Amino acid sequence: MLAALAGLAGCSTTGNATRMTLLPETTRQAPASRAIEGSLLAPLDGGLVSQSGIAGLSERDRVRALQAEYRALEHAASGEAVAWKAGSGSLSGSVTAAQPYRVGTQDCRQYTHIITDGAAPHEVKGAACRNADGSWSRLT
Repeated sequence: MLAALAGLAGCSTTGNATRMTLLPETTRQAPASRAIEGSLLAPLDGGLVSQSGIAGLSERDRVRALQAEYRALEHAASGEAVAWKAGSGSLSGSVTAAQPYRVGTQDCRQYTHIITDGAAPHEVKGAACRNADGSWSRLT
């Protein structure tokens, strides 16, 4: 019975969507309030937003975009968009992560960041893997 419960611990079903918990809750260290901390955002190495070619992104707005990338990777269900909006101006974006997959001992996800600057949207795609401390490292 204990083995059966352990096998179910990684997945839960809500409606039609299946959500996978990347690590058991007891070992996760990344509540939403810690997403602001640089220690969780730094391993993203500027994130996909840094590859977008968008000019005029303030440091504060860059952090907002990185927080959206982190939330999509860490908390969002596959295909669920995490939106962000710049504090001023017309910049906004959304980050959507795909289904998690395992590489060795790490959980990884491909993801897409769409940034809109008032003109045509800019789409950047990439992948990241989850580190033991709850941060995500972008694959290059």
